Amino acid sequence: MRFQEVVSNIIKDDLQKENLGLVSIHKTREMLMDVGAVLLDVRPPAKVEGENAEEAGIANAYYMPYTEFADYLDVLPEAHATPIIVACVKGWFANRIMGYLEFMGYSNVYVLDNDIADLIEVHYAHSGK
Repeated sequence: MRFQEVVSNIIKDDLQKENLGLVSIHKTREMLMDVGAVLLDVRPPAKVEGENAEEAGIANAYYMPYTEFADYLDVLPEAHATPIIVACVKGWFANRIMGYLEFMGYSNVYVLDNDIADLIEVHYAHSGK
């Protein structure tokens, strides 16, 4: 398949997603708890204040810094239809990783539309941590 076809198919898939794949904290928690989605915290180390999502104990969360993403490919789910939510501070790194994942054949990739620190705070509030 030519590059142009691959990109066209990725864009078509994203157009089918509500809000082009941007998800709220509420939707993210729902996907993590009800669907078994995977959460990727891709903030570079310099942007992590406190714990990353994996250290915070969020189910199915992995910390894989954007700058080292290629070193963590073995952590990605084998099933390419597994829902994956990518998160960072402002969405810049998360959107890039979303593109990489879609180009790798993952079809169910989303980006958290808030700072991941807010999601971690909500997690702490609900877990009593």
